[in-house]
Amino acid sequence: MIVLRERDPYSPVRYEYAVDDVLYTGKSQFQEIMVVTNPFFGRMLVLDGVVQCTERDEYMYHEMLTHPAMHAHPNARTVVVIGGGDGGIVREVLKHKSVEKVYLVDIDNEVTEVSRRFLPTIAGALGDPRVVLRPMDGAVFLQTIPFNPDVIIVDSTDIVGNAQPLFKPEFFMNARNCLTEKGLYVTHTESFHYHLPLLKQVHGNLSTAFPLIKLYSAPIATYAGNWWAFLIASKGSDPSHPVVADVSNTVYYCKEIHEKAFLPEMLSRKLVAGEMPQPPKY
Repeated sequence: MIVLRERDPYSPVRYEYAVDDVLYTGKSQFQEIMVVTNPFFGRMLVLDGVVQCTERDEYMYHEMLTHPAMHAHPNARTVVVIGGGDGGIVREVLKHKSVEKVYLVDIDNEVTEVSRRFLPTIAGALGDPRVVLRPMDGAVFLQTIPFNPDVIIVDSTDIVGNAQPLFKPEFFMNARNCLTEKGLYVTHTESFHYHLPLLKQVHGNLSTAFPLIKLYSAPIATYAGNWWAFLIASKGSDPSHPVVADVSNTVYYCKEIHEKAFLPEMLSRKLVAGEMPQPPKY
């Protein structure tokens, strides 16, 4: 039996997965890319030794990164997805009838091509005529963007290497400046259990650009710590309450999940301040 042992750069634990078959392995200009099959999770996309999504549970992450922002905007017509080369976020965005254009901006076009070939249930919407592919650095894209998006969704890999510029204050300021007045910005911020310093850092950087930031969460079976954090930012409107009707074809997301995913203010303050208990020093 083949065993895939993850190489997560931030996690204090290492997950292992049984592998039935290796469907693809290669190395792009930016990262190692693999697609393997697991008897429980089905096909799995692995980048630089870290599982990005699986056929069995990808809906949880993709729905929860996408729909809170999309449902909190009254009429999202133009959406920018930065990262997300597997196509899952684009698929969820296109469930909203208001959407006219989705720009997929991923630095590594090979991830997109591999996903279209091996993960059709995730990447299948990339052929929609409303989708515009921009294989380039997301930070550069926002510096030169010729239009004003309603929603920006950042679906990056772990916050190291190529993804680091997507979490700096200047990137967040560029995002704020190009968004429409009711625009919303959302990103993941890794695990509550293992990555609190990162959450604190990203929240602090994001607060230099946006006046209102909310923290919400979702359980993700294949991500380190399994309790995943998301930050959503606006220029003033409260994104913790949906303002449009639910799309009908989601698995997990609904209005009640939306409202209950946002953490109580007391807990949010402790988490972003890094005030959670630490092991004693003897």
